[in-house]
Amino acid sequence: MSEETPLIRSLRAAVEAAPEDVPLRLHLAGLLLDAGRGDEAVAEIAAALQRSPGDAQARALMARAMGGSPPPAPDGGAAQAPAPQAPAPQAPAPDGGFDWQAAEREVGDVVPPRFVPSSDDSEGGGEGGRKEERLQPPLAADGPADPGGASTWDVEAAGAVRLADVGGMHEVKERLEAAFLAPMRNPELRRLYGKSLRGGLLLYGPPGCGKTFIARAVAGELGAQFLSVSLSDVLDMWIGASERNLHDVFETARTSAPCVLFLDEIDALGAKRSRMHHSGLRNTVNQLLTELDGVNGDNEGVFVLAATNHPWDVDTALRRPGRFDRTLLVLPPDEPAREAILRYHLRDRPVAGIELGKLVRRTDGFSGADLAHLCETASEKALLDSVRTGEPRMIGMPDLMEAAKQLRPSTDAWFAAARNVAMFSNEGGTYDDLLAYLKRKRKL
Repeated sequence: MSEETPLIRSLRAAVEAAPEDVPLRLHLAGLLLDAGRGDEAVAEIAAALQRSPGDAQARALMARAMGGSPPPAPDGGAAQAPAPQAPAPQAPAPDGGFDWQAAEREVGDVVPPRFVPSSDDSEGGGEGGRKEERLQPPLAADGPADPGGASTWDVEAAGAVRLADVGGMHEVKERLEAAFLAPMRNPELRRLYGKSLRGGLLLYGPPGCGKTFIARAVAGELGAQFLSVSLSDVLDMWIGASERNLHDVFETARTSAPCVLFLDEIDALGAKRSRMHHSGLRNTVNQLLTELDGVNGDNEGVFVLAATNHPWDVDTALRRPGRFDRTLLVLPPDEPAREAILRYHLRDRPVAGIELGKLVRRTDGFSGADLAHLCETASEKALLDSVRTGEPRMIGMPDLMEAAKQLRPSTDAWFAAARNVAMFSNEGGTYDDLLAYLKRKRKL
């Protein structure tokens, strides 16, 4: 092994001072490779890939260290022979590329695996490469750039998000398909049975469980554009301005048809008029009813979806047939969905030895937002430990399990309020799905 140069010593000190600096670490790895220090270079490259798995330079250096093309000689002459300390060349992958799985096995003693199967998993599932891994966290609805303007509502083009990208929640998908999507996808059958190309669906459930993301997925399934509006986008202090804004929203959706119009916080925008003491708010609800009926325009091709955490506060006129006559309960994510959400929030963090199956079972009842907060809490603990000791460390299962022990599901408060409504105000079976869930979870 060649003697360590002053430049390499300086770079080592710089990397120790800034362990998150991937380019600096890769520069050190390149110099170590040139100096014939293959094992040390592999360790540095592996640490860089742990922090930035998709870094092209790191992958190229790893391929070189694991037996790829040797580095050119400094004087431009013949190539140097591979360093004897470097691991033996790996067999090429079946597709002719570099075998990254074999490379991972070679450096397994340097960097631990990010995710490991739970020791008590009996079914062996939960670690496969499912589409649910692409699940995104629940996102806040995007409003218009200028709520006061007549043509400034942002309409998103038909996106690539589909229901297959929603992790788990199979019951929600099946009900959505049967009650809403199937008639819209089959124009011949729709015409045969006289089904109009319009629809209204009310999504309700505890906060942070992905109602907005499901609405985007519905737009992707229908190949429709997406327009999201919340209470703050519509309401205005001037008399008549709120009604005009609401009319402009529906006009934008009609001109963009087919379009999914998503009304967030519908309980605030369409609250019960009997509880309102301000005539301006009552007029806004009346305008919403008029627009839903298509009195001022044809709503053909406009699919209106609404979301609320408090469906019992929505005006009953909005729930009559022809408006939001179909409801869908969006519950906290099930096990496949929780695994997908946890993978998403841990994907760019330095984790090692995470037993997702065990963590998923520990977080029953957590919303998507709760799971994101759990990952953030565990990261903070590892960060503070690293600051105190001066040695960066990975986020491990103890960090995540301790965070799960500290946090309480935010959905508990919602279910406490919803239980009384479902038991004593279930006119017409509106909350039968909620009652069934409460009985299944023994929350009654």
